[in-house]
Amino acid sequence: MPALAAGTVPAASLLQLMWLASPALPIGGFSYSEGLEAAVDTARVTTELEAASWLLAQLELSLARGDLAVLAQAIPAWQVADASRIAALNAWVLQTRESSELRAQTEQMGRSLLEWLRNHTTATPSQILLLAELQPTYPLAFALAASATGAPVRECLLAYAFGWAENMVQAAIKSVPLGQSAGQRILSALTAAIPEAIAHALAMPDHARQAFSPMLAILSAQHEVQYSRLFRS
Repeated sequence: MPALAAGTVPAASLLQLMWLASPALPIGGFSYSEGLEAAVDTARVTTELEAASWLLAQLELSLARGDLAVLAQAIPAWQVADASRIAALNAWVLQTRESSELRAQTEQMGRSLLEWLRNHTTATPSQILLLAELQPTYPLAFALAASATGAPVRECLLAYAFGWAENMVQAAIKSVPLGQSAGQRILSALTAAIPEAIAHALAMPDHARQAFSPMLAILSAQHEVQYSRLFRS
């Protein structure tokens, strides 16, 4: 077997990141479609190609410029215990969620990940206390969990983005609906696009970070009163 290249993420760190990215993590990510179900209901997404295009656009226009950019700043903030920076980033996430559903999602997943952290040795008691006092959002809770793995920030963002991609592909499979092979093709396209999205997020200064996705916000608001739903967003 060839030797590992210099700079390879240690096995323990890699396993922790895989754990955090897993759809089996009990934080409820599987129950959200982030507006995709409303796009299906309004016939904006009806095929594999349209689902792939929708999710690739969401990755580039929303995730890379919002949550991933927050994570890129929040992970080092947790590592140096910069409480004011952590609080400011958490407040930004709360203030920029453009519908009640999207805000409820980040709050619920943040609380669930906080409870997961309480039952593991990943975070210190002081970190748990700080997070609990913040009305925690999912990106900030994930950043805390990821910061303790010792993995580089880029690898932490890869785990977050891939976990998002897996959940969204499953939402597409159920709501469009699509077959498993179609889902794997969409996931392949998202996986290929994730590194560039992360590079963009890592290079983004605070003043450029944004969450302006008007059609996504409109569809999310419509989903709140949609007659029949599989997902919570």
